[in-house]
Amino acid sequence: MNRSLRRALPSVARYLDERIVRWRTGTSEGQVAVFLVLLALSGAILVASLVSYTVFPAATFVIPLLLGAMALRYRPLLTLVLVIVVCVAVTVVRQYLRAVEMGQEGITAGRISNLVTMAVVAALVLYESSRHRSGLPGPLGEAMLVDLRDRLQAQGVVPALPDGWRSQTAMISSGGTKFAGDFLVANLSEDETRLEMVLVDVCGKGVAAGTQSLQFAGALGGLIGALPPLGLFSAGNDFLLRQNWDDGFATAVHVLIDLRTGEYSITNAGHPPALRWDAPAQEWVVDGARGTALGIVKRPDLHQTTGRLEVGDALMFYTDGVVESRSQDFTSGIQWLRATAKDIVRSGFDQAPRNIINHVVTGDDDRAVLILDRSAVAARTAAGPPDEPRSLQYLETVQPEGIRHPQEL
Repeated sequence: MNRSLRRALPSVARYLDERIVRWRTGTSEGQVAVFLVLLALSGAILVASLVSYTVFPAATFVIPLLLGAMALRYRPLLTLVLVIVVCVAVTVVRQYLRAVEMGQEGITAGRISNLVTMAVVAALVLYESSRHRSGLPGPLGEAMLVDLRDRLQAQGVVPALPDGWRSQTAMISSGGTKFAGDFLVANLSEDETRLEMVLVDVCGKGVAAGTQSLQFAGALGGLIGALPPLGLFSAGNDFLLRQNWDDGFATAVHVLIDLRTGEYSITNAGHPPALRWDAPAQEWVVDGARGTALGIVKRPDLHQTTGRLEVGDALMFYTDGVVESRSQDFTSGIQWLRATAKDIVRSGFDQAPRNIINHVVTGDDDRAVLILDRSAVAARTAAGPPDEPRSLQYLETVQPEGIRHPQEL
């Protein structure tokens, strides 16, 4: 008996797991299965209520009603509500007849109150379900949105870097929500010699900018690595202009670095200036790259800077929520960040982005910090010194009047 049970349990677990997966994907089969379960539950409550109304009063039917609100689409939920209404009517009428037969008062204030409560709950449940624009119940719609967020955020996970390099990020949205206007996209070349990262801050805060950042992250994530930095920002600028969003602009900073030599280029589109850790001087130096935010004009004015990271050096990128608040202007915030980050990295770069964010006093905006540091010299191949990175050659395309479109690059 025990052996048979142990053999059956995995099969039952797999069956239930399959049904849960089908329900989570919103399939009709999953909806039917959940509806039948809730229908059976309602029938069981009806039988129990007919047997002992004092133990299972009419208000007990609120259990399958609320479960249906969380698990069913509008149409099957409407059917379930109608079934529950019938069950409530049956059990109330049966109890009324029993009370009359025993010479008791059939209709009491408590029973009327229960019926009114049930009617209000059913109306609210149906109203809320009808407002779901995704056509899915609340938990399923949220799961779909969270899954989309996770898939897009996976583009911002920096791949494992060669020995001697380390990238760390820390992000916190305003109000502690799971959706924010700050995001990161990254790409490591197949030969693991070139790393590209783009840190973006979409206008807005928290959930208000969450949907826009998801769309923009998907657009940039599909283009990074396929276009040079200026072409990538040009395409991103065109994308934002086509959306016609209210306050539909974003600031961004792009870094392209040769992991063999430490040579890098930084392209800035209205973003707070990057900081470079100068190991010999033990200071954070403000990078000179500046530019126009994306989504404002057709051809934003963008500038690039170049440099080289030696052993012990690092680059830091951040969003304006780290340095700007109601009580602190932008310039003062950068000076505060330089001093704070200097004290933090003196003991090493481990967990430095998280420690920096923890020192930010205000929490009324999304905050993100990215630090890329070099701790050792990358090993050279036997073929000799590395060739010039292909993407870095695009530095020569910068024009004084602004950026050129991808077709011109």
